[in-house]
Amino acid sequence: MCKTKMATQAAQPISATTAQRAHHHHRAQPNTSPPSSSSSLPPSRTQRSNPPESTRSQKQPHRPTTSEASSSTSSAAGYSSGSSYKFSSGTSISSRTSLTSLRETLPENPNIYDFKEICVATNNFLAKRYSSSSSTPSWRCDLRGKDVIVFQRKFWRKIEMPELQERFSVICRSHHSSIIKLLGASISGDHIYLVYEFINGANLADCLRNPRNPDFTVLSTWLSRIQIATDLAHGLDYIHNQTGLSINFVHNHIKSSSIIVTEPYFNSRICHFGTAQLCGEIDENDNRKQSKSRNEISEITEPDLSRSNSRKTQFQGVMGYMAPEYQISGVATQETDVYAFGVVMLELLSGDEPLKYRFDKSERVFVKSSVIESATAAVDGRRVRTWIDKRLKDSFPEDVADKLIRLGLDCVHVDPIERPNMGRVAGKISKLYLASKKWSDNLRVPTEISVSLAPRN
Repeated sequence: MCKTKMATQAAQPISATTAQRAHHHHRAQPNTSPPSSSSSLPPSRTQRSNPPESTRSQKQPHRPTTSEASSSTSSAAGYSSGSSYKFSSGTSISSRTSLTSLRETLPENPNIYDFKEICVATNNFLAKRYSSSSSTPSWRCDLRGKDVIVFQRKFWRKIEMPELQERFSVICRSHHSSIIKLLGASISGDHIYLVYEFINGANLADCLRNPRNPDFTVLSTWLSRIQIATDLAHGLDYIHNQTGLSINFVHNHIKSSSIIVTEPYFNSRICHFGTAQLCGEIDENDNRKQSKSRNEISEITEPDLSRSNSRKTQFQGVMGYMAPEYQISGVATQETDVYAFGVVMLELLSGDEPLKYRFDKSERVFVKSSVIESATAAVDGRRVRTWIDKRLKDSFPEDVADKLIRLGLDCVHVDPIERPNMGRVAGKISKLYLASKKWSDNLRVPTEISVSLAPRN
């Protein structure tokens, strides 16, 4: 008997019958193949949970000494290469599953789809559009085995294919749980078709305002609102400051209809990341936006956006979300993103639209009011509790709500220099989220109330 076999028996006492059976099985099926490199690898979790029969038949556990432990370790390596119980180098089912799920969350290489693929997937663009209310045509379809949504947008600055591919490779390297992934694109004439992963959910505007039932909202708790605010802040902070790339990203499409809310935890994800860079809305060379989609902007004066008369051109685009300096110059910056984020925050807290029009019967004119003006009046008049969305049923921490409103008003400051950086905003909202969780955990159902069914005297 070899030394390794003696050491194994010394460390693991077994019965004689079992030892003979194991020895007979070992000699009946010799391993004639050369030892593989996997014999030196540690066993996987699945194999550790299924030890050989000789080990399973032991009656009493034995704690080996130091010398016995070293001997048994060396014998295990030799036994794995010479017996039928050879350790496999492959991963277990659970390991493969976890690796697959991890791989699906990693950023992918950008796909330049052939235009014919887009036509086939959308039935030559005759398929029903995903959203009839959106000014940007979009279709939900299956493309290369993935559930995707295709957006049709127009180029507003000529981009050569090498530059476009370089931008794709940069944008697709960015990845965050609060950002919907860009999978690829296709080009045809003056249009670019952006392919994003499809996320099952509803946009924030529809969650807050249902025309058929104005008194109902799925966001009926304070924690659902603060969760959406936290995800949105961290997602935009990643776009501005955390990508680790040389490009200063500007989203330029922050609005409530571009934020998808998912169940069951009411997480929010940002749509259209990379659209501004790929459609030519932002020129990376001089950090100047030459034009913007006609679907979102109606020009009040001359349509020429050249640098000479850009200050004479005003915009009324995404109503209520455009910063004052953006309406004058048409230049999208990170500060204009912060302004739009502030509007969304106030919209989330109040449930109101960014801009509303009310008909004044006495003057017989329409009077415009904004959520920024109403929030400012509520803070100045200390009427925060009456300003917050009434569908929350007065169940929220007033001090946290007051701080969140003031933070939103800081983001919509008229002077872009006075607006906070998104990193600072995300940090403050995280603290307010923790305070909201603490407030929610401290809520208890009253237990000192007693009910009596006896008749009164």
